[in-house]
Amino acid sequence: MREELIDKIERLKRKKNAIILAHNYQRAEVQDIAEFIGDSLELARKAMATSASIIVFCGVDFMAETAAILNPDKTIIIPDEGAICPMAQQLPADDLLVAKRQNPDAEVVLYVNTLAKSKALADCICTSANAQKIVNAMDSQTILFGPDRNLAYHAQKATTKEIIPVPAHGLCPSHHQIVMDDLLKAKAAHPDAKVIVHPECIPEVQDSADYITSTSGMVKICKEEVGDADEFLIGTEIGLLHRLKKEAPGKRYYPISDTAVCPQMKMHTLENIESALEREKPKVVVPAEIAVKARKAIERMLAIP
Repeated sequence: MREELIDKIERLKRKKNAIILAHNYQRAEVQDIAEFIGDSLELARKAMATSASIIVFCGVDFMAETAAILNPDKTIIIPDEGAICPMAQQLPADDLLVAKRQNPDAEVVLYVNTLAKSKALADCICTSANAQKIVNAMDSQTILFGPDRNLAYHAQKATTKEIIPVPAHGLCPSHHQIVMDDLLKAKAAHPDAKVIVHPECIPEVQDSADYITSTSGMVKICKEEVGDADEFLIGTEIGLLHRLKKEAPGKRYYPISDTAVCPQMKMHTLENIESALEREKPKVVVPAEIAVKARKAIERMLAIP
């Protein structure tokens, strides 16, 4: 049954000139049928580069919105509309407007994990891979940064500028599951392992890691790490371990926390991917007036090397 479903998905992709883009946190079987797997920045670039007519976006809502903003002439489909990022919900556009009025001289750098309405109010977008670089590239000495306070903490370490988190306590619920007690237990069980964590983790976990990086950075480190390092403690959503085991085999990977699971990322299945391709919906549509403004902020990010 599963093989038949995969065969049908492959036929539909060929028939409709469609591709599947999947985030690193997707289910293993979804990653396995995707043309491209990556983090937010990689997927944004891939969406712009593809010649496909239809993009099936297996990620959460803000990612599919970003693809739609960058590809107004393409059909963007998200298999399950319930894949709503809880972090993105933490910064409504109205709250950002209030923060801008209170800090008129500040520039706004928003994590890509925001909804399009908020992106339209930003000066520049960033991802976990480039947040430090983007903050330093801004003209202002004061930066409104949202919605993740932990990524703001990571960015602050690389700059003398003042970074003001908006909201004050924004976070990723999945990465918030990775706590120091988990890390200490994992290090005790695997004392020779390198510790790699995502900058959405809490500051204490970041400060105890060998590397702090995006999911794409984690893949790169695990592929290229030389010397005695063949064990890694991974501090991010557990879906990344599937990709690591496929692309950098022969090494051992352990999640710092087994509870670091994003339920919204796991909502996409082979069944609803097949249905979405067959029906060519649910389509992701961003109103033109919002898309134009948000695109400027995204393109400013993409223009920074």
